[in-house]
Amino acid sequence: MTRATLAVVCAVAVASVYAGQPLLVEMGRDLGVPLDAVGWIVAVGQVGYLLGLVLLVPLGDVFDRRRLIMLHLALLAVGMSIVAAAPTSWVAFAGLASAGLFAVVVQTSVAYTLALSGPQDRGRNLGVVTSGVVIGILGGRIVAGFLADLWSWRSVYVLLAVLAALLAIAVLVMLPADERSGGVRYRALLRSSAGMFAQRVFLGRGLIAFFLFASFGTLWSGLVLPLAGAPWHLSPTQIGLFGVVGLAGALGAGRAGRWADAGRADRVTGVALTALLASWIAIGQLEWSWGLLIVGVILLDFAVQAVHVSNQHILASAYPDRTSTAVGAYMVFYSLGSALGAAATAAVYDEVGWTGSAVLGACFAIGALVVWAMSRSAVSGSSPDRLEVGAAGMR
Repeated sequence: MTRATLAVVCAVAVASVYAGQPLLVEMGRDLGVPLDAVGWIVAVGQVGYLLGLVLLVPLGDVFDRRRLIMLHLALLAVGMSIVAAAPTSWVAFAGLASAGLFAVVVQTSVAYTLALSGPQDRGRNLGVVTSGVVIGILGGRIVAGFLADLWSWRSVYVLLAVLAALLAIAVLVMLPADERSGGVRYRALLRSSAGMFAQRVFLGRGLIAFFLFASFGTLWSGLVLPLAGAPWHLSPTQIGLFGVVGLAGALGAGRAGRWADAGRADRVTGVALTALLASWIAIGQLEWSWGLLIVGVILLDFAVQAVHVSNQHILASAYPDRTSTAVGAYMVFYSLGSALGAAATAAVYDEVGWTGSAVLGACFAIGALVVWAMSRSAVSGSSPDRLEVGAAGMR
């Protein structure tokens, strides 16, 4: 029950940041945002998310994570309410940034899961909870598109606000307390978080995440543009249905957690990043083939989820006493990459079309592969999976 509840929390929280993806055209038109800047409807939430990762997530190593999850969900509901009622673009952006700030409840939930898990089932539990992230990103697109066609894009944010408020209550009722010892100071954790960026294993995994989610953001923030335009002219509901395709691929990567428990996390990373690069060859054929697009989307989301679970598993083993801080610092790379992909794909598409966006996404995938290869070669005489063991010595 705990895993399921936390998965739902993750789904709602992350949907608050990504629900605007299939609605970019409608939101931009209603709020007066020009086409070449609509990517910021998603990117501004990522900026808020970045601040939350730095300032809020480390609190999970100081205070009861259950109460933090409840508080952040309540404040997330406030941010969504602001977006739903926004009369102008700047008010909507303020609400989205606020929602992004408190959507880091996802990372507190992940750290909470890791704290409750034993070494033998850490990867499996992490896979279940982070599946909520995938459902929120991709499944949220489906619901958002349907509601936008049925009522308006504002109804999407009304629903998210209500769900976040209800979950805030459910968390206190359904989850066990997670009292902190109080021996760790917040300022010390912030300094510790900054210090991680100089550590090789952490930096390597973070840079992989940066390029990984820049590639992911390039697809899911950019896909709405060619699908809404000529020759397809799809509605928000039809565009949102592509989330079903991505969901199938991402949930298929749930096995990655068990592979990580078996000591194959680094090997899985390399295979999945190769698949990520290959996916863009198929995705780039959108203008003439939906079949290849579907194959590419499934492959891309499989790869992203597999790498993400593997990365977090490695970091949890490396920093068992600072799980919230480590996960939060790692997700800084995720946030920066997602924001870059969301903002860049709209600008590139406006200049050179979908082929340009596909090349951009492939370049990000190549960047992740290069970092992965360099991180392996940097450990002389070690097998790939000894990186995980060596990480523990970096504390």
